[in-house]
Amino acid sequence: MPGPSRPLWQVAGKRDPDQEREAQAWIESVIGQKFPPVPYEYALRDGIILCKLMNRLQPGIISRINTSGGDYKMMDNLSQFQKACVKYGVPDVDLFQTTDLWDQKNIALVTTTIFAIGRTCYKHPEWRGPFLGPRPSEENKREFSESQLRAGEAIIGLQAGSNKGATQAGQNFGASRKIILGK
Repeated sequence: MPGPSRPLWQVAGKRDPDQEREAQAWIESVIGQKFPPVPYEYALRDGIILCKLMNRLQPGIISRINTSGGDYKMMDNLSQFQKACVKYGVPDVDLFQTTDLWDQKNIALVTTTIFAIGRTCYKHPEWRGPFLGPRPSEENKREFSESQLRAGEAIIGLQAGSNKGATQAGQNFGASRKIILGK
């Protein structure tokens, strides 16, 4: 229930403290350092930890991480992080926007992105570190012979049920249009 009692960031996406702890523990184990003693979203806000994470997963994917400088430099880290995610193979539907983290608009989506990176690690056989989340299902390719495909064509698809004698006759939606001439 959004209202004056709850901060705006809690409204956008439902945050899950367990998932945030899991994401944080995974990042810490990958980069080999603990988060600073600040709330999760502030530890990630300048993008430095996220860039380090991507460079650990694929060395050199981000050439230069800004560790000092103003807000612009820190926002640049987030943009570089997002580009690195795409290069690494993270589906772009799973990426948070800079403002989601920078302005704390949707921290839940930031966590979703971290889990998406964790899942993408499974597609990188060179990655020997810890994974985050369950292994994504592999594509299940099936090969069918010509005769098997032909057999499928003979089956009449009535999954939606039969339309025995159903027509649109007699259907009338809403008021009919009245055209009045001569006014």
